[in-house]
Amino acid sequence: MRIRTLISTLCLLIFSAWTNVALSAPTATAQHLTVQLVVPPAEIYPGQNFTAGLYFKLEPGWHVYWINAGDSGEPPRIKWTLPEGITADAMQFPAPKRLPLGPLMDFGYENEVLFPMAMHVSGDFKPAGESVTLGSKVDWLVCREVCIPGKASLDIERKALSSPPSTPTFVAADQQLVARLQRTLPQPLPGSMQAKFMPTATGFNLTVITGRREADAQFFPFDQNQLANAAPQPVTPLSNGFQISLKKDENLQQNPGQLHGLVVLADGNAFEINAAQGTVTASESSRSSDFAGLGRVAGLAFIGGVILNLMPCVFPVLFIKGLALVQSSQHERHKLRAHGWVYALGILASFWAVVAVLLVLRAGGRQLGWGFQFQSPSFIAVIALLLFFLGLSLAGLFEIGLSLTSKGSGLAGQHGYAGSFFTGVLAMVVATPCTAPFMGAAIGYALAHSAIVSFVIFTALGLGLAAPYVLLTLQPAWTKLLPRPGAWMEILKQATAIPIFATVIWLVWLFAQSAGLNALAGLLAAFLLLAVAGWILGRWPAKAPATAAAIAVLALAVALPIYGVRKLGTTSAHVNTASNSQWESFSPALVEKYRTQGRPVFIDFTASWCLSCQVNERVILSRSDVQQKLHDRGFALVRADWTNADESITQTLNSLGRSGVPTYAIYPGSMQEPPHVLPEVLTPGIVLDAIDQVQPRQAALDTAR
Repeated sequence: MRIRTLISTLCLLIFSAWTNVALSAPTATAQHLTVQLVVPPAEIYPGQNFTAGLYFKLEPGWHVYWINAGDSGEPPRIKWTLPEGITADAMQFPAPKRLPLGPLMDFGYENEVLFPMAMHVSGDFKPAGESVTLGSKVDWLVCREVCIPGKASLDIERKALSSPPSTPTFVAADQQLVARLQRTLPQPLPGSMQAKFMPTATGFNLTVITGRREADAQFFPFDQNQLANAAPQPVTPLSNGFQISLKKDENLQQNPGQLHGLVVLADGNAFEINAAQGTVTASESSRSSDFAGLGRVAGLAFIGGVILNLMPCVFPVLFIKGLALVQSSQHERHKLRAHGWVYALGILASFWAVVAVLLVLRAGGRQLGWGFQFQSPSFIAVIALLLFFLGLSLAGLFEIGLSLTSKGSGLAGQHGYAGSFFTGVLAMVVATPCTAPFMGAAIGYALAHSAIVSFVIFTALGLGLAAPYVLLTLQPAWTKLLPRPGAWMEILKQATAIPIFATVIWLVWLFAQSAGLNALAGLLAAFLLLAVAGWILGRWPAKAPATAAAIAVLALAVALPIYGVRKLGTTSAHVNTASNSQWESFSPALVEKYRTQGRPVFIDFTASWCLSCQVNERVILSRSDVQQKLHDRGFALVRADWTNADESITQTLNSLGRSGVPTYAIYPGSMQEPPHVLPEVLTPGIVLDAIDQVQPRQAALDTAR
């Protein structure tokens, strides 16, 4: 038996003797409320149309219910007894509020509410006397910690006319009451607005296009048993609307064909929607503000791509490219430009491939984010082997031919362009564990919109990553600042192997975190095989049998750790989570529990493969003053470890408008307040200021201490 049915049954058992108010009057006083029949016209006459209403005035803390009461309760009802020729439409329900009650969530009204009803008097209405009586029987359920059913008979008399008066008169108090409270009624969704929803693993993403940026909104379903009513509804602002994440009811077996309900905006306006399944198309959301918003986000993505060049993930690859630029500083101008564009093409092709994979998987119902490749131990192993083999070549064990020399040789020239292209590919691949400043919001925006928008944002990101090197090749005069080629270049090339091997060490540590120590033995054995293959290529260069043997050894080296991962399985233990017991492992239920207690939550979305995450955790979040302030303000500390794929973490990131790590979010201790997302690069001041803006309840502070 469902919770709402159980509670309603208990209410009827406990209060089997209903509160009866059988008075022939328009107003009745019952337990914890006063109910009134409101009829503004002073006269009733043929052809008349007017709005009547059922008005409740409630004691503080008590509430009555919306048409869908939520997890418990029943809405008020009215049954009219009207003279012949007078009819009433169905009772209308204003926009409700979310009313938490322990683990449950009701939808209803506090303080006061008016339920309007349209009344119609036919043209052939003939009054039987000088007045008419509009009678009704009303029942309701009023609740706080307990629920009390009630009912009353409400009658109101009005003067009857056989023809319309020259100047209609009204009861001023009733007229003012209807005029004041009728404005809270929801409106039909205008033609300029659109609503669509997409199913997710745990619920639905509802997108509503309003024509302006919406920072907050709530959704109230008309249909019962579709949504988990008490679950948070995170809102992602869009340039021309919003997206709201809804959790489905645990007993829902099949996704609905539409979501029918109310969306209530931050300004109090409410709209009834019938959202069909699908994505909002470009034609539905195309406005000049959209293009301006897209331009701003693309600009942020470009800046993020430029800054990404400075991240420790990318710097070793750029070091290699800088060495190649030194070697080619005497080349012809068009050669330099060609290699710059080929390098940029390698980056862009890689970004396009990744966003295509993301969109295909998203269309299939998967929720993935930026850096998802590094959630695969096999992928980490392949990248580690690639960089180790590259490091062996740079250290001088053999020549892999990555330099841009060999001017005048067609075959070598093609090889040089291939080197530029795949260096761009490598730069993009090793960039994915990092989320540079400005990138997080841009990527989240891209993945929340159409495929065209996603490709535009990722293209801007790729252009930003490629921009520094391309600009240098487009300005040959700048290459004069570079030193002339000489014997020193061989020493520099060998020194370049140092950051490459340092990156390999990090990848080995990351692989061990993801796959475990048993699988690590296979990866280390693969490094030995790569060294053997490099020795073969260096000892017998350009020899067909030696090359074939080296290729066989390379294939074995790549297969060995992948086989180990699949055979032994994977384990994941984020080092910071294991070593710091004050951080709890993330789950949506845990966050919801603390917020219902009035306790704010600080969530660290992190991953072992995210270098920026590790820096922020060790340098900023572990500071004594930051930890003390979090403790003093009663914060619950939650760490969302995204090292391996986790659907609930991915969906929560999407609801925050982010698609990668690091991400830091502060959830206030009120379910009604939206979360606050911090920048990707933290400083003590940023964190402390964000903490100070949250006001936890005193009870939550006492509990935390």
